[in-house]
Amino acid sequence: MTLSPRPLLAVDIVSDVMCPWCIIGWLKFEKVIAHFAGRLDFRVQWHPFELNPDMPPEGEDSVEHVIRKYGITPDQSRANRDRLAGIAADLDFSFNRGPGFRMRNSFDAHRLLTWAGALEEPDQAGPTGVQTALKLALFRAHFTDNRDVSDHGVLADIAASVGLPADRAAAILASGDYAEMVRTEEAYWADRNISGVPAFILGGRMLIPGAQEPEAFIRVIERKVLADAA
Repeated sequence: MTLSPRPLLAVDIVSDVMCPWCIIGWLKFEKVIAHFAGRLDFRVQWHPFELNPDMPPEGEDSVEHVIRKYGITPDQSRANRDRLAGIAADLDFSFNRGPGFRMRNSFDAHRLLTWAGALEEPDQAGPTGVQTALKLALFRAHFTDNRDVSDHGVLADIAASVGLPADRAAAILASGDYAEMVRTEEAYWADRNISGVPAFILGGRMLIPGAQEPEAFIRVIERKVLADAA
């Protein structure tokens, strides 16, 4: 008797490399993937969202940016950073946002991520695919290593670190390749009322916004995915 293949759940994640809650949300979602190991397969694809599409090439001091954008005090900003750092540390991720840490323009990073996603066959875009590897490398470069992920040389180096050809990455960055695709995707998700990130779309129809706890995903998947597949 041939065993039936495991159900496959498509997971679309709309996010920005500049978003601390996006890496926290992913690290929590990894626990969901582990929870369903052997019962459910996941196909993960990342989609672009720019928190600050008008960010200038030189970036902006992170503390000044948050205070200006959200109208909070320096003490409130510090408390928020400490809270985020604590949550990330519990998930084995380091936020090293010390003096000099800057918010960056993420458009070119999204172009590389769109390229990486296009390289994957639909059945290869699992939770450990090259697009996910690149996304996580970009998160680490920005939040942990304080690298300028708007710099083309840095971006090509990060692409090479996950096995992508650095020369092709550099050529894409020097051109306008994938720019239209990024803009089209951003408009697509905006038209579907995605106005904040992270946003997880399960099976193309179930939206779970924000960096939810694993249990929130597990409940939905048990009731809406595995129950339907039974």
